[in-house]
Amino acid sequence: MFGCASGFSTYYLCRAYPIASSPPLSVPGVFVGTAVCVSALWSVAGGGWSELLRELVPGLPALNRAIATLMFGLGVILYGLTAAAQYLVLEFERARGLERRELEMQLAAQEAELRMLRTQVDPHFLFNSLNSISALTSIDPAAARGMTLQLSDFFRRSLGLDAQRKVTLEEELALVRAFVGIEQVRFGARLAFEETIADDAGTCLLPPMLLQPLVENAVKHGIGGLVEGGTVRIAAQRDGALLRIRVENDADDETPGTAAAGCGIGLANVRQRLAATYAHEASVHFTRETHSFRVDLALPAETIDQMEN
Repeated sequence: MFGCASGFSTYYLCRAYPIASSPPLSVPGVFVGTAVCVSALWSVAGGGWSELLRELVPGLPALNRAIATLMFGLGVILYGLTAAAQYLVLEFERARGLERRELEMQLAAQEAELRMLRTQVDPHFLFNSLNSISALTSIDPAAARGMTLQLSDFFRRSLGLDAQRKVTLEEELALVRAFVGIEQVRFGARLAFEETIADDAGTCLLPPMLLQPLVENAVKHGIGGLVEGGTVRIAAQRDGALLRIRVENDADDETPGTAAAGCGIGLANVRQRLAATYAHEASVHFTRETHSFRVDLALPAETIDQMEN
């Protein structure tokens, strides 16, 4: 009876008087008063039950004051422990709720970042591509049709990506190849593209559109500044539990701001998305060397099989 009374009363009182938002003296006042009342009722009920037993079983000792005081004190202590346990349960539920909301906010942030990346596809890239298509229609209709299909394929792939679903490196490279293919129509022989992907690296997972901004920077700020053109190179390999990816491009040492351009919005987005997805387990570094600019990524080497197990 005491357990039911203390359990139900503490359940409702703990929710009616949360520690964080209640006046400082209200919580101990309410619980001390309720503990005294419940313990007093328990002591009275215990005395009545003792008298009833004495009538049924003559010779049993009466409930004296010392035992009644002990019951009362024990009731107050048990009621306090029950209230403390209820508050611990509430705090645990609150912590789980905060963790769940934080995870939902993190997923929403990743979705927003991917939307932002989509909107940050350089509008000049689209305008220049359309102008190139327009020019090709009169001199090379087949090339114009091919470029139109490449542009369509690029946007179909990029707009169909789900921010909450990782893609394989091969899928990400397909998007990169579509982008480079369009740029090669505009740049012609000035833009070369090389990729060196280890056999066991292509199936590794990574956030979608992670490499495209880096390649876009390499073409725009690296190859675009070279009169004779240059090469964009992508290399990837597994290194134990890590997937290492390198995006490198030829660069003009005399062109001011070439290195700084690599630290722009695209690289900042890549760094933020890696931090949001992998925290301290991933890293991104850029290096400016003679005639080249290089970005190195390191992230956990995850595969679809590992994610499903």
